[in-house]
Amino acid sequence: MVSRYVSPLESLFWPNGFSRDMWMILDGARDPRVYSSLIHSYSEYSCLYAGNLAPALERAAPYLVQLEFEDRYTRILLEQAWGNSWGIILKCNESIDVVRRHLRKFLRVIGRNGRPLVFRYYDPRVMRVYLPTCNREELREIFGPIKAFYMEDPDPATIWDCRLDTGKLSIAKLPLAL
Repeated sequence: MVSRYVSPLESLFWPNGFSRDMWMILDGARDPRVYSSLIHSYSEYSCLYAGNLAPALERAAPYLVQLEFEDRYTRILLEQAWGNSWGIILKCNESIDVVRRHLRKFLRVIGRNGRPLVFRYYDPRVMRVYLPTCNREELREIFGPIKAFYMEDPDPATIWDCRLDTGKLSIAKLPLAL
């Protein structure tokens, strides 16, 4: 019998084996390896920004990437990203177009002075602060078709599992045996 190592993150994201409902929003601005790893992978991904981008913005943009069960690139990506605030992970059983369209709605917010600002909600340090401040309507809007958001805790040995439970935010802080 051949045994294979399954990381704690893989066990959490794919408890029953293969499924195509795990996604990650990667922040290209966090590390130059984010963009270079995407363009050299076989993973399905899409930039959350629209249109033709200047090369510097293209490299620093947020990207939606589908995570794959037992996939070499997914494992490498999770290993590199975890503990480095490269992005957030989400569970959603929709196509990349549906997920991207939903997530694009939150890229800009209006500041106190009435000017538009970029909202980097895909940074786990931002999302950990933002989600608990949301009211029921805001939670319904941000979750939309998303079943769960996952993000690293300031201590990377802990993961936040954020879900809607009867309209309220439920946050489970789960230990990871890294």
